[in-house]
Amino acid sequence: MSSIPSTSSESLLGNNPFQGSMRMLDWAQSDPERRLGFKPGRFTSPNKLLSLLAGLAMTVAFYAILQIGLAGWPAAQWFIDMFTKRGPCPYPTMLFFFWALAMMFFKWRKFQFQKHALTLPVMPQQPDFELTPATARAVRERMSAIVDNPHHFILLNRIDLALANLHNIGQTADVAAIIKIQAENDEAQIASSYALAQGFLWAIPVLGFIGTVQGLSQAIGAFAGTLAAGGDMTALRGSLQNVTGGLATAFETTLIALVCALILQLLVSWLQTLESEFLDECNEICHKNVAGKLRLNVN
Repeated sequence: MSSIPSTSSESLLGNNPFQGSMRMLDWAQSDPERRLGFKPGRFTSPNKLLSLLAGLAMTVAFYAILQIGLAGWPAAQWFIDMFTKRGPCPYPTMLFFFWALAMMFFKWRKFQFQKHALTLPVMPQQPDFELTPATARAVRERMSAIVDNPHHFILLNRIDLALANLHNIGQTADVAAIIKIQAENDEAQIASSYALAQGFLWAIPVLGFIGTVQGLSQAIGAFAGTLAAGGDMTALRGSLQNVTGGLATAFETTLIALVCALILQLLVSWLQTLESEFLDECNEICHKNVAGKLRLNVN
């Protein structure tokens, strides 16, 4: 069985349209966290400090809107009271909520940037192209001409690690194994990037339940005062107001926490689905354009 002549490194580089031209993706200039002066997280992992600062800013803005923007609307007073007069629990609840929202926003922005790598013409599309140790070097140089550093991109990092092994060791049998191992590492990296958000999904409802216990305790204590008031209508009325205030704290803190947790859970699930589909696309590209182009009968 005759084999097709392998493409040489020199001929591949000679057809490289990216030599001497501007990079198509520049991580150092385009990563959203790096542009703001913060150390970027790995791949789509958000920087926690930047997310915290953004969450604090949004929390302050939210309460400023409540206290200033809505203060002149009598119809909105119940909404303002829900966040400002129901004990301490709504404050950390909203901070955790906005912190998580900031994390998801930066994660989404970084994910959108990672997706651009799927459209890059990294691998030559000639039907007769075969991956050998020589052409692996040429493809790696081609990637370095397109992006500033392939290791900042999930797809390109996976391809570069496989091609580096092929170029340095020359064993085609190891390429598929390296791609599989790196795919598992990428999945673990993506999953770990949601760890803090999952912690917020646990902490926010707990804060709501703490507010519930606090409100019920207040209501029960006030009810004891109501019983002690006897037939004094003035004292009875004041005690009942304390009872209803405690019940409002109990139910509204839980309502705030559950609504925040629901919104956050939907957002996290949506992003996890997008990233899962993205990893599937990366797997497909690697199997089709890397493992599928290996020349197994190199003599």
